[in-house]
Amino acid sequence: MIFRGFWTAVLGCVWMWSALQAADAPKPLRVLLITGGCCHNYPFQSAQLTNAVSKLAPVTWTVVNEGGNGTRAEIPLYANPKWAEGYDVVVHNECFADTKSVDYIRQITAAHHAGVPAVVIHCAMHTYRAAEVDDWRQFLGVTSKRHDHMSRYPVKKVLPQHPILQGMPENWITPKDELYIIDKVWPTATPLATSVSELDGKAYPVAWINQYGKARVFGTTYGHSDETFADPVFLNYVGRGLLWASGRLDP
Repeated sequence: MIFRGFWTAVLGCVWMWSALQAADAPKPLRVLLITGGCCHNYPFQSAQLTNAVSKLAPVTWTVVNEGGNGTRAEIPLYANPKWAEGYDVVVHNECFADTKSVDYIRQITAAHHAGVPAVVIHCAMHTYRAAEVDDWRQFLGVTSKRHDHMSRYPVKKVLPQHPILQGMPENWITPKDELYIIDKVWPTATPLATSVSELDGKAYPVAWINQYGKARVFGTTYGHSDETFADPVFLNYVGRGLLWASGRLDP
């Protein structure tokens, strides 16, 4: 009887320890990745990003690639007013420059303004650039309508202590990629890193954070080439940006 009682106590302790460990473990982030449109290898980019971020934190991914490969589309996902419900963060990596329906755009931005965090990558900055309203640009935190040529651009950290940039080398130079010309940084946005144009010699933000209504937004203009999406430095800071936007990376 003593022997049986001893092992009952041991198993009880093991069960309690396992239960405490499970209670302390963070729940997987529910992430919606939206891709599609012009100009990029979205299947490769999606695979690289989902694999890299899942090494940083437990993540449950939903990937939506809709709208074809043109510059104008209104994807079915956004027809539902509750399209972002149930997600901890949304990654926008779509590229539809010529879509300009105000109601359609505001269906997207309303969800973020109400509090759904976001990550915006590369051509998201040129998506809806034909629109006459600024809702999407305010959400992004920057306004851009053009880019420089492909090159390898040195990156300068403006806020080197920010947790998103931890792990980025001081002398990081991108793989061949496009430098987006930022015409305006909105007052709610804070640049984290910059690169200098080889054409006009000016420094432009290439990574930043933004507060849009109740939502945190992290953005980067790099992400055109497959080489960039294979680069561990790029994947690390985008992954950390996703964790920051969802509240998992505060100091």
